[in-house]
Amino acid sequence: MFSGLMPHRNGMIGLAHRGFKLKKDIPYLPEILRDNGYKTFLFGVQHETQFGKQEELGYQNFLTAKTGFCNDICRVFCEFLEKCPPEPFFASVGVVETHQRYPVVENPPGNLKIPGFLPDCIEVKKDIAGLNILVQRVDETIGRIISTLEKTDKIDNTLIIFTTDHGIAMPGAKATLFDPGIEIFLIMKGPGIPEGKTVECLSSNVDFIPTILDYLGIKIPDNIDGISLMPVVKGRKKQIRECIYTELTYHAGYDPMRSIRTTRYKYIRSFEVRPFYFPVNVDASFSKDLFKQMGYFNRLRPFEFFFDLEKDPLERKNLINEPEYKALIDGFRKQLISNMKKTNDPLFSGPVPLPENCKLSVPWGYNPEQIWTEL
Repeated sequence: MFSGLMPHRNGMIGLAHRGFKLKKDIPYLPEILRDNGYKTFLFGVQHETQFGKQEELGYQNFLTAKTGFCNDICRVFCEFLEKCPPEPFFASVGVVETHQRYPVVENPPGNLKIPGFLPDCIEVKKDIAGLNILVQRVDETIGRIISTLEKTDKIDNTLIIFTTDHGIAMPGAKATLFDPGIEIFLIMKGPGIPEGKTVECLSSNVDFIPTILDYLGIKIPDNIDGISLMPVVKGRKKQIRECIYTELTYHAGYDPMRSIRTTRYKYIRSFEVRPFYFPVNVDASFSKDLFKQMGYFNRLRPFEFFFDLEKDPLERKNLINEPEYKALIDGFRKQLISNMKKTNDPLFSGPVPLPENCKLSVPWGYNPEQIWTEL
């Protein structure tokens, strides 16, 4: 989001707290805004660099609270807004919600809405009920921030962006390239942004930085992967891209995958032999234990998936061996490999080595805390 580049181009192919690092010769959003006269602030959580090294991204000020939870971060941020901060300013406000583990709800409500990709059973309901508690807390936090902006007369001169980095921490979502893993929310409010408008277009996290810079009239860096969403927001275009590329290399464990998604089709390619869901990359939860019982961690994942999302939005029917899709699939295969070669994706040349001093979970483990100490 802060580089406009895919992970294999900006260097962050794994988790910052496990030793993975961004490249130093890339302009990141806080740095760009700082160099254009903005005072830059970080409140709470960031996941782009190691703790204590926020200045590497261009942050001039780092304000903490007693915890990383939204209530504590919100209190510190609202106090900042009330003290007439220097303008213009950029503030990134990061909270730990909605990470696992969720609050335990032993008796979830019977009318609980379960995402379609998950089974409707008690284990999942307990997780979703706990997740909903955290979502409500974050909702209330955003409300308090907006109220403070209104009270301090900043609301009409502030662009608010509410988003996240990946799908929810449930089996089949986070750390996969299925839609529940790559699908996130993006809500924008500010001067010139149409109110109550839902924009239906393909977009990616790499589009975040060019969109903000375009909105502010600041030069967009050359040779990035992102495209500004402002033409769609303003109603001048309906789409800015024909497809999006998604990728995973390292998370807790090494599970290299690449994909292409269009408005209708999805092609996913795995580059290692892995279980259908890779257990060390699945957060601990009641649902994870359920999926273990269901055999998802014992069954091998196909090396390729192809989905017709118009007919199969839940990505249940893998069409990779269906003869009528052969020509279409071959085109996606060639396009993916061509893009990997064009963007110097290290996976194009074979397995991606673990960078020095980075931690990796054992690939045969169940819990991510099982670290591979002998490589």
